[in-house]
Amino acid sequence: MSRTGKFCPGTGEVRYLTSLLAGAVLLPVAGGVWAAEQQGSDAAETTTVTTTTATASGGDGSRLDTITVEGNRLYDMLPSEQTGGYGVDAATVGTKTPAALRDIPQSISVVTREAIEDQNFDTLDQMAKRTPGMRVLSNDDGRSSIYARGYEYDEYNIDGLPAPMASINGTVPNLSSFDRVEIMRGPSGLFNSTSEMGGIVNLVRKRPTYDFQGHVTGRYGSWDQNYVETDLSGPINADGSVRGRLVIDNSDTNGFVDHNDNTNQTFYGALDVDLDEDTMLSLAYLRQHKDITVNNGLPTDADGNLLDIKRSTFAGADWNSFEMQSNDYIAELTHQFDNGGYGQLAARYSTRQANYNYVFGGTGVDESGGFDARGTGGDIDQQSLSMDASYSQPFDALGNVSEFVVGTDYKRYETDTVRSAVAARGGPNNTYFNDGLGDGPTSFDGIRNITELDFLDPDRRGARISDQRETLEEYGFYSKLTFRPIQDLALIGGARLSSYQARVTNHGNNDSVSSRSDDSKLTPYGGLVYDLDRHHSLYASYSEVFKPQTQTDANNDLLKAREGTQYEVGIKGSYFNGDLNARMSAFRLYDENYAAGVTGQTYNADTGKRRIQGAELELTGSITDQWDVIAGYTYLDTEVKDGDEEATFLLMPHNTVNLWTQYGFEGGALDGFRIGGGVTAMDGFHSSQGVEAPGYAVVDAMVGYDFTQSLSGQLNFNNILDRKYYERVGSTGTFNMYGAPSNVVASLRYDF
Repeated sequence: MSRTGKFCPGTGEVRYLTSLLAGAVLLPVAGGVWAAEQQGSDAAETTTVTTTTATASGGDGSRLDTITVEGNRLYDMLPSEQTGGYGVDAATVGTKTPAALRDIPQSISVVTREAIEDQNFDTLDQMAKRTPGMRVLSNDDGRSSIYARGYEYDEYNIDGLPAPMASINGTVPNLSSFDRVEIMRGPSGLFNSTSEMGGIVNLVRKRPTYDFQGHVTGRYGSWDQNYVETDLSGPINADGSVRGRLVIDNSDTNGFVDHNDNTNQTFYGALDVDLDEDTMLSLAYLRQHKDITVNNGLPTDADGNLLDIKRSTFAGADWNSFEMQSNDYIAELTHQFDNGGYGQLAARYSTRQANYNYVFGGTGVDESGGFDARGTGGDIDQQSLSMDASYSQPFDALGNVSEFVVGTDYKRYETDTVRSAVAARGGPNNTYFNDGLGDGPTSFDGIRNITELDFLDPDRRGARISDQRETLEEYGFYSKLTFRPIQDLALIGGARLSSYQARVTNHGNNDSVSSRSDDSKLTPYGGLVYDLDRHHSLYASYSEVFKPQTQTDANNDLLKAREGTQYEVGIKGSYFNGDLNARMSAFRLYDENYAAGVTGQTYNADTGKRRIQGAELELTGSITDQWDVIAGYTYLDTEVKDGDEEATFLLMPHNTVNLWTQYGFEGGALDGFRIGGGVTAMDGFHSSQGVEAPGYAVVDAMVGYDFTQSLSGQLNFNNILDRKYYERVGSTGTFNMYGAPSNVVASLRYDF
């Protein structure tokens, strides 16, 4: 890729693309159609029964005695917008091919389309705030940081293909173009070695449909919140072999904080083409745009105590700005073989451009109401390419049905970043910038008296500007085997062999380059699932991941990659044919080699060690056709064994509770009504600078009504008790964020 931002594949990419295409042809090796006599758990049956058998399971969830192994019926699992409710019985995150939730020996959550719409989630960070096991450090919608088990998700997948995600770059995605969100917690190195310790977020696209369908949704609420979405899908030609889908949305709000305007836009177009009965080509384009007047939170008082002031207070300038546009191009070719195998070749190319320029608090507020401010500006240009070729095959062994997956993948992330920081100076009652333009007084009501500044101006006095390019390139070969030696036991083993190179080019230092690579990084994976009965399974797993680092040592060399290891055990339950799923798990995670500051020096050393442990309980799905629920409890305990205190760990509460449920009435005087409600609660937390926030509980509610089969309405009441609380704390100067006051949003939806 050139400095102008145009992506130019090099010889490595061309060579790898050639091998990837060849692999897609060679992977579907000889196989056959096997038959197996088997009895066992619902989980095994759900995974291996093909749609060609008469019935997948008995009406009471019991297992059929005879299975014809001609494929995995989950390869054709229905989208959640079609099945409805809050529950699905399978997921693709962390497995490459669909697997029953009970067959995945790690913590998995799935948020369906209906759950997203009932709670009016427009962006991934809005959804994560209400999802068990996840923690969000709030910022503007689409710019928040999303965490699990103490670690930030730094990329997200679309149908298994990754691209970077960073809060400061505003690349947290909108949700209108996705059917469901699949979340894995903990290391996931088998299919994604160079990722963060927290796990994987996989967004499953809305697909074109064989029959015409469509809807228009409109919403309006407090602070001029407004949202319009159009979703159209159906056949393009007469026989339905070519199908298309179009999703367009626009959301805008003034925000409960003064001046904090936020606009999000999405355009999504997709084509599915049946090349023959067993082969499909899918093409998609996704464009997302954000335009925000940045709110970076409030300062504290001079002693670091949180302020009790109006929640609408804005500690910034009305010319604060942030703009981001992302483009994703996706291609996927799938084929189901006569022997039951399933092959897939897929690629995703992404571009992100973001720029920002804003001011925020730099110090605490003194006794007379004055505080100093800081400024920052940035320009980000990012390209990423990810490709994957895989083949999966169920087979008979020892009279039971097992399955293997083999594949190869490639990813390349390249990010050019120019960023500045301007230090504050000044005295009581004044806010000053070290900008060479003179001093300007202000009050705590805002930094309105500061003339608009360009913080990327290299001539600005006091500006510290960094200009660098980060490149991560990884090749990988992976395999996974799910083997059932007996009816009730699944042994899951796999390994990944990776080759990666990380480079940082510092353009501000005569284009100096720091790099690190490894040509044979092995990442093992192991797990087991034991079916106690037709509804419950015990599981255990061991997983690893590594994360290349961009910090340098005393010789200006990149530190070796961080390494994460997780042990997890638990019990999973599946009820009502997979519509309702439960999980209770305990985990311990170790993080080693992370960058730790060297006392008295400006460089780092790979000496950091951390231990994270905890427990989770989760119940998600549909209890009846009318009653849906999402409930969870998370306990998290973190310990830094060596290295600097991790600031974000301190922001993770020990105890978190999430609950949301909705019930739809059928018959009687309340026929057509839907009611829902929920609670999000956590205990206290604090920042590394000693800013402490007490725990809180927020109550939400919803009421809906179906006027006709096509027209429905809904009212969402958020924070109905008008609880005043801080949902994030930071330094004495910034990132102290109030949660939203009580508000209401009304919506109408018309289905064609």
